[in-house]
Amino acid sequence: MTDPHHNETTDAEPRSESAPVPLFSGLPAEVSIYEVGPRDGLQNETVILPTARKIEMIEGLVDAGIRRVEITSFVNPRWIPALADHMEVARQLQRREGVVYSALVPNMRGLDGATRAGMEEVAIFMAATETHNRKNINKSTAKAIETYKVVVKEALDRGIRVRGYVSCVYGCPYEGAVEVQKAIDVGRQLLDLGVYELSLGDTIGVGTPLQVAHVISSMLASGMTLDQLAVHFHDTRGTALANITVALQLGVRTVDSAAGGLGGCPYAPGASGNVATEDVVYMLQGMGSKTGVELDKLVSISDRLSGHLGKELPSKYLKAHLGHCARQGRPI
Repeated sequence: MTDPHHNETTDAEPRSESAPVPLFSGLPAEVSIYEVGPRDGLQNETVILPTARKIEMIEGLVDAGIRRVEITSFVNPRWIPALADHMEVARQLQRREGVVYSALVPNMRGLDGATRAGMEEVAIFMAATETHNRKNINKSTAKAIETYKVVVKEALDRGIRVRGYVSCVYGCPYEGAVEVQKAIDVGRQLLDLGVYELSLGDTIGVGTPLQVAHVISSMLASGMTLDQLAVHFHDTRGTALANITVALQLGVRTVDSAAGGLGGCPYAPGASGNVATEDVVYMLQGMGSKTGVELDKLVSISDRLSGHLGKELPSKYLKAHLGHCARQGRPI
């Protein structure tokens, strides 16, 4: 008997209604996807991909329509062995016009490496909490700002744009709940240094929609602009897509994500990490927001990555797509 509630078009192109309900009338017509899988995703994986695989991944993402991608991290290999080949990846990559390639740098040494590799954008990172900064980057918040003051000035002098990450905006593994003013203070200091965009990170995946509304509204009330804000959610507790929807409704137009949902949260072993790019793209297309990303190409990349890494990736859309292809008896 046919199940009247079963939808055989589950894997079809998402459809948007001709007239959105008032609740979602504030959604942006276009959303910029900032792909962090090659850096934030792969750095947490136990299987280290060969350089050629990483380049294949990045070039595949660009071919799928991604126009902003963080390709690696210029940090000491002892800290992140999975990205020890940062120079090779950056130099061997075939870069395309109109695509922004970025790399994380923790200090001047990292900036010098990124400069030699021809990077035109770098990113710096710090937390909204004092304890996380001391544990993660071995610096107090004040010392980190002093270090970045030199790094950002030198980067700008070299013609390199600088993006900033503020982690632990919604919660800290050491300090628990985080007052929004702490995130505002750190974010404001980074913007004052010359950072062009702040990516607000839910590092341990504890944020909820009401909290997101409070944080972003407070940021805007402090004088920050929508063009200066991006969101970066981990899906540890399954709230990432709901949180993203709230951020977009408030006017944010840049979303960080990782193909396949790559990466895990080091403070919640076994839990999902970054929200999956294909899950975000599917949702946005279904709500009428353009991303420029081709889902079929994107999901093929995630499927190959699953094989390379030897594990099932947490992306919901990927699982649905694989199941649909299996039922239809057709290749991915």
